[in-house]
Amino acid sequence: MHTVSTTTGKRYLTAALGLFTLVLALVFSPLAAPAPASAAGDGPCDIYAAGGTPCVAAYSPARALYASYNGPLYQVKRASDGATRNIGVLSAGGYADATQQDTFCSGTTCVIPIVYDQSPNHNDLTPAPAGEQGAANAPADAGALPITVAGTKAYGLYLPPGVAYRRSSTVTIGTARGASPESMYMVASGTNVNSACCSDFGNVETDTVDTGAGHMDTLNLSTLGANGATGHGPWVQADLEEGVFQGKTAVWTPNQGNASKFVTAVLKNNGVDTFALKGGNAQSGGLSTWYNGALPDGTDRFGSTWKPMKLEGSIGLGAGGDNSNRGTQSFFEGVMTSGYATDATENAVQTNIVAQNYQGVSTGGGPGRTIVGPGGKCVDVAGDDVGGNLATVQLWDCKTLAADQHWVGSALREGTLNTLGRCLDVDGNVTTLGTGVELYDCNGAGGQQWIPQADGSIKNPASGLCLDAPNGNTANGTPLRIWTCNGAAAQKFTVATPILYPVAGAASKCVDVAGDDVNGNGGVVQLWTCQNVVTGAPGGRAEARDQQWTYNPADQSVRTIGRCLDIDGNSTVMGTGVELYDCNNVGGQHWVPQANGALLNPASGYCLDSPNGATANGTALRIWVCNGAPAQRFVLN
Repeated sequence: MHTVSTTTGKRYLTAALGLFTLVLALVFSPLAAPAPASAAGDGPCDIYAAGGTPCVAAYSPARALYASYNGPLYQVKRASDGATRNIGVLSAGGYADATQQDTFCSGTTCVIPIVYDQSPNHNDLTPAPAGEQGAANAPADAGALPITVAGTKAYGLYLPPGVAYRRSSTVTIGTARGASPESMYMVASGTNVNSACCSDFGNVETDTVDTGAGHMDTLNLSTLGANGATGHGPWVQADLEEGVFQGKTAVWTPNQGNASKFVTAVLKNNGVDTFALKGGNAQSGGLSTWYNGALPDGTDRFGSTWKPMKLEGSIGLGAGGDNSNRGTQSFFEGVMTSGYATDATENAVQTNIVAQNYQGVSTGGGPGRTIVGPGGKCVDVAGDDVGGNLATVQLWDCKTLAADQHWVGSALREGTLNTLGRCLDVDGNVTTLGTGVELYDCNGAGGQQWIPQADGSIKNPASGLCLDAPNGNTANGTPLRIWTCNGAAAQKFTVATPILYPVAGAASKCVDVAGDDVNGNGGVVQLWTCQNVVTGAPGGRAEARDQQWTYNPADQSVRTIGRCLDIDGNSTVMGTGVELYDCNNVGGQHWVPQANGALLNPASGYCLDSPNGATANGTALRIWVCNGAPAQRFVLN
């Protein structure tokens, strides 16, 4: 039992980018080893070169990564006329000329068709093509992620699902091949992640297909495959193909995660038998070594091994090697090097990163859905994406990139809503009329259960009361409470359509396609144990791809592994089964999420249903009269 909160808070989101520091539960200092000799003005690539591991690729939309670099950082393309312009630095070794972008894109929008490599190899990145596990990717929205670096306005690279970049090894120069050693780091966001595959950066396959264990060596900052992990996610991980690893195994308990707003993630791999992972707050402190040891043992489903590596040398950013592009991330800078970097070099790079003073109003929104309440205000947590225990849950103006306005329903704790790693909770776990709500560690208590109702209210079953804005107040900072369910406007909450979710039909069961990630037409859609980590391969496979579904509100389609959730034969007959089929926009492929958790097919008027409430593995789903039963409630993550 925790005490009743007296926390009050007011969220300040202004045009001025304010100072924000998130203190981790454990603060680690840099190792005491001496740093390589370098000039005070050196950039990360100068530091790596001084340590004998020169950069072979270097990317940042925010700053130069060499002291002498004076070229373009990225290109913007204007929607109004298709014109392009390269955005460079204000001075050699300096920061991005964001004013040039703002002027060029004024009155319209811009995307980023090229991210330039600052190394002499010119390994420039362009939007990733279609692949085995995803359609062709779109370029990033150039204005989506405003930040400051060293007090200078810049932009990060916002990489939601379907936005990723790539360069094929057929034209890439200098990257590791085979069992050659390499090192890399990236600065990304610890508040904008999800559990989907794959928000990767690093060395990927030549073609956009999975060619087996050891054919990738990439950094991954996410909650992917983290069932049973310790600490507070996301976790700095290595996607080595056929597995995302926190250490030698998919979950490595010493890896405690990095949830700060800006995270430095580090990976190095000698290509033969050893790799290491490190993480740190990119705004303060040093690096923590989460793992330093052997590569994973065993073989994967292809009979391939991780020892030694079999690198192909392409470069990917924002998606997996097979173009699994359902992950989400915010990217600010990153490099790949030749050779296995020393700890001293990596500590010096972290010192350089911290000195840049990365700041931002928000870093991308995070996974989940906004919950829009009375007055068009969003359900929000007091403070700026801090999310500590007892923080007041309130109404505030909706902000697209506010991480603490994005809520996720948990497939493992049915009925909960969480953000920033904690759950929406009735203060003190009491059932008293008028009790306030807060954010608290997820513990499965009755005060953390929330069920959307057909009338738009959100009910707490333990108390029998509904989430409520006191007296219909809609001012910013209005703390929410539980109150008698009365259908008033003060209790109307609209859950926004999700971008991406695994769909859970019962505790620990997910909507799945018969077969092991086989994406042929006619595959039966069924319930199966949720497999964020598949145990069939030593170390665990990255995820069950056919349990990861995207929702496209434009055509109301629900998709996985390149095909759509479809009613067999496009039938409207009650009881007809559902399958996976080529997306063709017929009525049997339209699905509309309902407030009570159902998925309605408008053409038939029926809902997705598990026959007679069955939850056994292999239960084939169907369409049935919409009845609000648990068999039709699908928790959307």
